Amino acid sequence: MGKQGGISRMVMKAMGIFGGVQMMGIICSIIRTKLVAMWLGTVGVGLFGLFNNALEMINIATNLGIRSSSVRDISQAADKRDSSLIARIIAVVRKWSLWLGLGGATLTLALAPLLSEITFGTQDHIWGFVALSIAVLLMAITNGEQAVFQGLAQLKKLARITVLGTVSGLLVSIPLFYYLREDSVLPSIIAYAVANAFFAIVLRNKEYPAVKVSRSETFTMGRDFVRLGVFMTIGNFVTILATYIFNAWLNNRAGTGEVGLYQAGYTLINKYTGLILTALGMEYYPRLARVAASRMKLRVFVSQEINIALLVMVPVIAAFILLRGPIVNILYSSDFDPILPFISWGMMGIIFRAVSWSMAFVILAKGSGKIYLITETLSAVTGLGLNIVFYRHWGLVGLGWAFSVWYIVYTLIIAVVYFTHYRLRLSLNCMLSLAWAVIVTLIVTITAENGYLIPSIATAAIGALVSAHKLLQLWKR
Repeated sequence: MGKQGGISRMVMKAMGIFGGVQMMGIICSIIRTKLVAMWLGTVGVGLFGLFNNALEMINIATNLGIRSSSVRDISQAADKRDSSLIARIIAVVRKWSLWLGLGGATLTLALAPLLSEITFGTQDHIWGFVALSIAVLLMAITNGEQAVFQGLAQLKKLARITVLGTVSGLLVSIPLFYYLREDSVLPSIIAYAVANAFFAIVLRNKEYPAVKVSRSETFTMGRDFVRLGVFMTIGNFVTILATYIFNAWLNNRAGTGEVGLYQAGYTLINKYTGLILTALGMEYYPRLARVAASRMKLRVFVSQEINIALLVMVPVIAAFILLRGPIVNILYSSDFDPILPFISWGMMGIIFRAVSWSMAFVILAKGSGKIYLITETLSAVTGLGLNIVFYRHWGLVGLGWAFSVWYIVYTLIIAVVYFTHYRLRLSLNCMLSLAWAVIVTLIVTITAENGYLIPSIATAAIGALVSAHKLLQLWKR
């Protein structure tokens, strides 16, 4: 009991740390967006979106998922308490990050004319993409250092460099926005990359001295996490492709305005509630990787993570449903009110996302790249099909239902792998928490959507009190 209670406290501390980091990132993003809109106008906002999207795609394509895949190798080396092995793994990760960064930067330079033509329809922005190659290199280096901190479970240091980089990047960008206006877009993007890389390098882990590793050893030791990273990259690409296909289909069927409504609703459901899972994953993934060989520990850790994730998510989801109107008006405007039912019904999917997310990390902890690719491809195809079918029959509210059904199906897919391939199971307490979370979310959704405010608030309050009580019990163990 004592050990599990200690792990529960560790999980909640990590969630608190990275929940704050994520919130700081959101605040900085909102400030930047507001300043860009105010001083640069719609053209500036458009340029930011286009260059950042291009940067994200290049980074995903050339970084080979090393930010996540290498965490597994680092955490497993750390678990062996072999300082020499840890130092060599860290050196290998840093070398691969540098190589991939240089490769990505070189590719960006080579494709600059083509990227300018595809993105803007002209050759006028070639030098813009040439400059973007600097950010590609710096992001790769930053990713490597962040992976080292996460793999070594040095989460406070990881949080510190993330916050310092984000805030510094914003502070440098503000005078650029004001004085350079539209010409500040690329300098601002590069400033963010420089700030993050600067703090990642200056505050990099120095506990393990730098060691020299040969080129052959670098390839040999890095082979496993690079192979896993390639599968992760392909899986992410399939997901992005499915999203692109649906957006294109929706644009042709209903227009750009409807795509905007869908994107706003999807972002509110998936991104903002997903910040909690991202915060939890910072501690959970390396801990799971360290015990990947023990079926009993995997079973205990996964059940415990699901239990904590659900306890945290239920009051957040209930509050999100009750406050969906003000949230939409604050972040967007009253023109986006048609997405309110989409948000309400989509929240059920977040419950199952928390469950599937917790089980799916076993696939990464085991290094099963092919299984990861298969499950992600099935998920992407399922989501695309459900979105098209449900929208054709029920419009925007149908997309909320589709989101929930999608994650229910995805949970079943992951459950098949979890129960049959890895021969693991979930605890009874975990299953009871899932049933309780579904009931609370369903009641809050139905009552809120039908205008029964008092029963909705009462159910949300009960759910929050139960969660708080159970989390307090876990903390005290």
